[in-house]
Amino acid sequence: MTLNPHHDAWDAASDPFGERPRRQVSLCRQIMGGNFRFESASAALLSLVETAYAGLPPHRFPMAVPEFRIELRLLPRRASPPAAEPPPVRMQSGAGLICGVMDASNYVVLAPAQRQALVVASADMLDHPYHLRYELIEFAVFTLATRGLGLVPLHAACVGRQGRGILLLGASGTGKSTLALHSLLHGLDFLAEDAVFVQPDSLLATGVANYLHVRADALRRVDDAEVRRWIGAAPVIRRRSGVEKFEADLRHGGGRLAPAPLALAGAVFVCGETADDPAALLEAVPAAEIASRLCADQPYACGQPGWQHFARRLARQGVHQLRRGRHPRDAVTALCRLLD
Repeated sequence: MTLNPHHDAWDAASDPFGERPRRQVSLCRQIMGGNFRFESASAALLSLVETAYAGLPPHRFPMAVPEFRIELRLLPRRASPPAAEPPPVRMQSGAGLICGVMDASNYVVLAPAQRQALVVASADMLDHPYHLRYELIEFAVFTLATRGLGLVPLHAACVGRQGRGILLLGASGTGKSTLALHSLLHGLDFLAEDAVFVQPDSLLATGVANYLHVRADALRRVDDAEVRRWIGAAPVIRRRSGVEKFEADLRHGGGRLAPAPLALAGAVFVCGETADDPAALLEAVPAAEIASRLCADQPYACGQPGWQHFARRLARQGVHQLRRGRHPRDAVTALCRLLD
């Protein structure tokens, strides 16, 4: 693949909108039940896509597989000195389009009805690969898949076994990532750590199992020295909140990634409190409280199509609160009981 790694040069006077065909390369990947075709004249951007989505299990739903197209365009490096951190993404929508804008040189425009998106980035954003991947490219992938497949998007993690899964819900900092890590280390299938997408009719859940983000202090509870070395050698990313985490590539670890969408057997709200009785970490959420707790935990998803059907079906499966035990493996044991 011989492409310009820096930017797409064109005559701005004769083609101000950059509409003329350019020499591009296509990269196709099956992600979250959809076939995604990424097109770009930039080897650097396609390499970033490959880093994010190569080697994932090819999840499928029991329906026709839709096709999605994402064009990635790299602009020249900006003359002004780059900021230590890219500006936050501002959301806009109208006329059937959805936009996420960092600045005039870094943005994404989506046309969900046409199953297409344009991602534009300046060359200096390549110095911030986490933000470029997570806030622009992944934003396009997740939004197109959600709209094109009719999925409910959740801020959650999910693990399971033998085709059944448990949603891990709760606010940031309650330990969802740590619990997902220990579930993986103790033999459960890993579906996703931060974003889960559910088909409301079937309660089949999918996600992107590429990275696990772990705080340094969580490694103290990891007994396996080899796992500590694997995570400790991973790059460190910095969230918008200022929290720093290791970004460990799950495709190079020793755990098992869910080979297909998981049928949800229930959900747990991960709680930061330690249980008084270490043998009783799980507590059923009263049926009358489930709907309100789910809405409070998922303010964006609860306004999306399919939410009411999803919430009713999940409530019938069972929703629990999970407190901490003496060791994270105790919480994994509790999850396994829900999967039996």
